[in-house]
Amino acid sequence: MIHSLTLSDVLAEHARSRPLGTAVVDGDVRLTYPELDARVSRLADALSARGVAPGERVLWLGQNSHAVLELLLACSRLGAVFCPANWRQSADELRFVVDDLTPRVVVWEPSEATTATREAGAATGAWVRAGDGYEELVAGGSVRDFPQVSDTEPVLALYTAAFDGRPGAALLSSAALVAHSTSLLVVRQMEPDFTFLNSGPLFHVGTMMFCLATLQIGGVNVFTPAFDAEEVCRLIDAERVTQAFLFGPMIDAVVAVRPQGKYDLSSLRFVSHSAEWDELITVDDSPWCRSKMGGYGQTEVSGMLTFLGLAPGAAGFAGRPSPLVQVRILGPEGDELPVGEVGEICARGKSLFSGYFARPDLNAAKFAYGWQHTGDLGRREPDGSITFIGPKLRVIKSGAENVYPAEVERALRGHPAVADAAVIGVPDERWHQAVKAVVVLEGGASVPAEELIGHVKGLLAAYKKPREVVFVDAIPKRGFTPDYDALDRAHGGGNYPGA
Repeated sequence: MIHSLTLSDVLAEHARSRPLGTAVVDGDVRLTYPELDARVSRLADALSARGVAPGERVLWLGQNSHAVLELLLACSRLGAVFCPANWRQSADELRFVVDDLTPRVVVWEPSEATTATREAGAATGAWVRAGDGYEELVAGGSVRDFPQVSDTEPVLALYTAAFDGRPGAALLSSAALVAHSTSLLVVRQMEPDFTFLNSGPLFHVGTMMFCLATLQIGGVNVFTPAFDAEEVCRLIDAERVTQAFLFGPMIDAVVAVRPQGKYDLSSLRFVSHSAEWDELITVDDSPWCRSKMGGYGQTEVSGMLTFLGLAPGAAGFAGRPSPLVQVRILGPEGDELPVGEVGEICARGKSLFSGYFARPDLNAAKFAYGWQHTGDLGRREPDGSITFIGPKLRVIKSGAENVYPAEVERALRGHPAVADAAVIGVPDERWHQAVKAVVVLEGGASVPAEELIGHVKGLLAAYKKPREVVFVDAIPKRGFTPDYDALDRAHGGGNYPGA
């Protein structure tokens, strides 16, 4: 395996090449690269003793922590697969993840949903409590050598794509993640002293891709459990953070907090946002930040497939492909479409995923005709750049989160008073879109909108619940599926991604 380079290999090299370099900061935890490497070896040994062998899964149910990076690297060392699950999900959603992934080990932080999931007896492995339990796990292992692992084996699983009402775990290999990191650090112009604040969720590829690119360049990963504007300000000042996971409403919250304190945010080299924000930070001139962090991506391509930063002034607002991939616009029969015609964005290359865990039929469709099918529509412009049109199956974008109508519709239909339901996105000034439900009640049934909203909130993450419910006599259909265009026209839908 002389040509292989896993995430574990990247860490092992940094332990030798950067013996004094800080790798991780998390509260009182500060680890150099050699210290991180030793902890990862002990953790891998301890996981192995609990049955984590090549191909087995390890699940994290909790907020951001240095443990997330350590577990990922330990799984890389073993040839296993690590999954950080969305801790904001309901107990029902988490039970599905546990039953679907069948992890050998679950590391969990107590919350109402995780505790209910554990007590419900969802498909088991060893359950290790985060904090003291996790530290005991690490301390119980030994530093030893491990067999070499191929970098083409899956190492990271991220749940995504709930188009049929239930999500699937996209499997990403070390080779894909290293390739994506290499492209990202070039477009972002990352340097070895790059310090990234993991202020967004690590179950989201937007945070994870920068965490791993920071590891790749030998920088510093700073962790905070979840976004808190004042704590973000404090950490940027204290750790001289270069970049953080931030988007519009989060930036506005930081601006609102900053005048109340004495935090120096000038180390943050970030995208221009507003006059008040730009005065606090250093506006970055890298291609990534100049282009407003633009491009087209998804979990299945490790983050970004195209970068606007590689196409200044181009016609296509998704930019041009990463240097390590090919992109084609294909028709339904797998033929490449002429310039200017809309078809499915498809790809080949180094940073693409390995398929969904335990979804053979879906994987066959995803890799039809020898290309990875993204499920999104696009167009090749005359200058060769790419324009993203929108999902083939509709998605609602609320803040930084994707909400898939099928998932919310499934929850609504589970209410005994609901005969049918469809979900659309309506424009929202703050969050880009809000969720709106169109509901048909069973004959003679009566139920307040607030009850249906609460019903969905009890089954799904809170950000997926409808903000508004309207009642109708029938849902317009195209075949067996809702006619979303007609629903948009009737009920004020719009502002979808790519529109």
